[in-house]
Amino acid sequence: MNINALLALGISIMLGLLSTRIMKKIGLPNVTGYLVVGLIIGPHCLGIINEEVAGNLSVISSVALGFIAFSIGVEFKLDHIKEIGKSAITITMFQALAACIFVDLILLTVLPTSQALILGAIATATAPAATLMVVKQYRAKGQVTGTLLPVVALDDAVGLIVFAISNAIALSLASGLQPTVLDLAVWPLLEIVTSLVIGAIIGVVISFVPKIFKSRDNRLIAAIMAVFLCIGLCELFSHLEHEGILPFKLSDLLVCMMAGAIFVNVSDQSPRVMEGVDRWTPVLFMVFFILSGAELDVTKLLDWKVLLILALYLVARSAGKYLGTFAGASLVKADKPVRNFLGITLLPQAGVAIGMATMCKYEFEAIAKALTEAGELEKAAQMLDVGSLIVTITMCAVLIYELFGPLLTKWALDQAGEIPDEFSKRAKRLAKKAQKEQN
Repeated sequence: MNINALLALGISIMLGLLSTRIMKKIGLPNVTGYLVVGLIIGPHCLGIINEEVAGNLSVISSVALGFIAFSIGVEFKLDHIKEIGKSAITITMFQALAACIFVDLILLTVLPTSQALILGAIATATAPAATLMVVKQYRAKGQVTGTLLPVVALDDAVGLIVFAISNAIALSLASGLQPTVLDLAVWPLLEIVTSLVIGAIIGVVISFVPKIFKSRDNRLIAAIMAVFLCIGLCELFSHLEHEGILPFKLSDLLVCMMAGAIFVNVSDQSPRVMEGVDRWTPVLFMVFFILSGAELDVTKLLDWKVLLILALYLVARSAGKYLGTFAGASLVKADKPVRNFLGITLLPQAGVAIGMATMCKYEFEAIAKALTEAGELEKAAQMLDVGSLIVTITMCAVLIYELFGPLLTKWALDQAGEIPDEFSKRAKRLAKKAQKEQN
């Protein structure tokens, strides 16, 4: 179907908007609807968003990724972290790293090291939106809920750092060259440090803007400027790295996250700025998730190996999240409900995981382009397949987690006794049992 990019964009937004009504009716997060819409209108189904249109709209995905990371950074306020306490930080580290290690070790049995490392890093991310939706909808309150909220706030920040390290090592391994100590340790470390430094500088610079420009519109412009600067500098470093001028590039996600973190801690106007950002970004995120869904090639699921990888990823990540949470909670001597049920509430995945997979796909496409220019067409095709596989596994996992994650979260909070009786199936069962015993 020959549709230009703007028409495809308009159709995408219209269908995305309609999907929110359907998702509300069946009690699922909006992101699930967006992914399904993208799948339906993508190149592997109706073809409204074909490869050419997706290429023309790829800048939207880059900007959306920047705002996702910037918003995560804004949650990293030092005062808030001090309030959270050491116990939540310990649990966050244990469950994120356990998920990464479990997925790495299990997938190494069926995948090359580079691909296993990337999927392991993606496994760290948790979707706070789906979890918070359940907490708000059922007015959950208690020890598990009180620990859950700070953990999901910190989880994605830990995940981005793990992803930056794993991704840099994985790209060195996947490039086809014999990796050296510089490739595996020095350049990845420099990439992370430089990304954090540049992000911090941009965060400091934009903190002065609200002091000079007082209007709400100008504050919003300052936030948009910051994300564009972050992404633009990352593109510049990628170009210089490709040309051989620099030995490393920057991490888009880390630069934007650090800019947000510094901004929120330096500027007292950050809440007002982010209020404007929150009003502007919903349509951006909608289009991003629809475009992400369009990249899902369901025909790959006909391959038994892909289904095996997906199954192993789901099992390993779920086990890592649960057992890591249990170990962390036991270490800080948390109460039994926290140890037994918190890990189940951390299973949903969405935006950040999709962002990591999309970023990875772009980077493997860049490697494929370089290999094509060098005449190594077979290796270039392999790199494209790797990016496609990672997106497919991640998207399918997100759909499954977003379908069942909220239900499992509600069950866990219910079993912990933190959902009010009018919403609690457990309370109703106990009431019926007590009534039978009385009779």
